[in-house]
Amino acid sequence: MEVTLHRLFLKKFKKVPKPIRSKFVERKNLFLQDRFNPVLNNHSVEKAFPGCRSINVTGDYRAIFKEQDGEVIFIRIGTHPELYG
Repeated sequence: MEVTLHRLFLKKFKKVPKPIRSKFVERKNLFLQDRFNPVLNNHSVEKAFPGCRSINVTGDYRAIFKEQDGEVIFIRIGTHPELYG
């Protein structure tokens, strides 16, 4: 499975604290091993982001992704209030 980071994701990713960036890399690797590992809380976010799903990066940070042509594209990262508030 190929994973891509959208330019909007990368723009925000550069601004989040370094520990959050490290945790995202850990969670992305876990995602590649087991997409539905309970730690990730992989779930649909259809209402806020049509066609997308979310995984937990930390207690408050989430990463939003969509699947397109066999590819996973992470499109947003942020705190729960930033993404859904």
